[in-house]
Amino acid sequence: MTSATATDANPAGTGEVMTADGVPLRISLARARRRSRNRALLLVAPLFLFVLITFFIPILSMLFRSVENQIVGETLPHTVEALQQWDESGGDLPPEEVYAALVEDLRIANETKTAGKVGRRMNYEKSGFASLFRTTARRIKRIEAPYKETLIKAKKDWGELETWQVLKRESDAYTLSYYLAAVDFSYTPTGEVLKLPDDRSLYVGLFWRTIWMSLLITVLCLILAYPISYLLSTLPVKTSNLLMILVLLPFWTSLLVRTSAWIALLQKEGVINDLLVWVGLIGDEHRLTMIHNATGTIVAMTHVLLPFMVLPLYSVMKTIPPSYMRAARSLGATPFMAFVRVYMPNTVPGIGAGALLVFIISIGYYITPALVGGQSGTLISNFIAYHLSISLNWGLAAALGTILLVLVLALYILYDKIVGIDNMKMG
Repeated sequence: MTSATATDANPAGTGEVMTADGVPLRISLARARRRSRNRALLLVAPLFLFVLITFFIPILSMLFRSVENQIVGETLPHTVEALQQWDESGGDLPPEEVYAALVEDLRIANETKTAGKVGRRMNYEKSGFASLFRTTARRIKRIEAPYKETLIKAKKDWGELETWQVLKRESDAYTLSYYLAAVDFSYTPTGEVLKLPDDRSLYVGLFWRTIWMSLLITVLCLILAYPISYLLSTLPVKTSNLLMILVLLPFWTSLLVRTSAWIALLQKEGVINDLLVWVGLIGDEHRLTMIHNATGTIVAMTHVLLPFMVLPLYSVMKTIPPSYMRAARSLGATPFMAFVRVYMPNTVPGIGAGALLVFIISIGYYITPALVGGQSGTLISNFIAYHLSISLNWGLAAALGTILLVLVLALYILYDKIVGIDNMKMG
């Protein structure tokens, strides 16, 4: 009987177990696993494509734009080639051939309307280049040989050695000038790197301001959210659900409306100052300045980001059994010691999740600081938005964004080393 069964399962006598359709079981299982992997891949593919298109490709584009400098070489190809033969260390202006190449390139640029682009790009390095290229391109049809003498006569800037040194330096396809500007450094005309004077330094101070304000907002959110989350986790379900609706209510209100409300509350003639004057805490002539400064940014952003701290804390606290506290009390611990030694350590994963979430959001926030921050309450993100939409210096905006990204990744790694990402939980 046993022999007959083995023969039926393995009619070929090869020692392999066969399926009902005659396929070896090993091959059939491999096919099933492959089909399962393919189905999983098809399910994940839309999300992967979405993340690739909306996250990874923009980041790669930002990294490229922060060093890209091809507009000079594309607009002035003959000039760039001629400048490679010029020795700037001698202190003499370029020869006639370089000026002739510039005239040839500007004639083409004037026809294709690209002279303004290269002028705007060079204006980031030295003020006056935009008008220099624009004016020269407009007069280029009247420029005749000898080109060197005619160009200098038309615009004296073409007779300055510094103009040509900067043009040669920025003729490479890639540049680090955006990153230098992002950390308050710059090139000299000869290519040396120098720190900008204090009255022209801006971005390093903004990075430090962004970090400390984000940390302060995170700490304030934690201080405010911890008792709220504890209360929500210990109250009866019906009551806690009602209070949770109040916590989530800001999500259902426009961000502009909430920020405008804080403007009405914090301004000198606002509700808070009127209340302080009415109760006699301050005089009418000593009203507090709480808007269009760092105070306004901190208060408004703490209010906006508070729910992002409450939710992770609440989800973790809800999973802590009440028996832990009772057991600590039964072993002789005071209520305070039981809370500090037993309850709080169990909430560390929620604290880590909420703190990381609030900090990362606040370090890149720009809408609320733009409305209530004024001069002392703006963050680095506001200047990134300024260079993207107003000054159109996309290279500098990309460099600032890249530095901010690296800074966030560094802090994330530091958090992982100190606390541990594995200890972070959302519930």
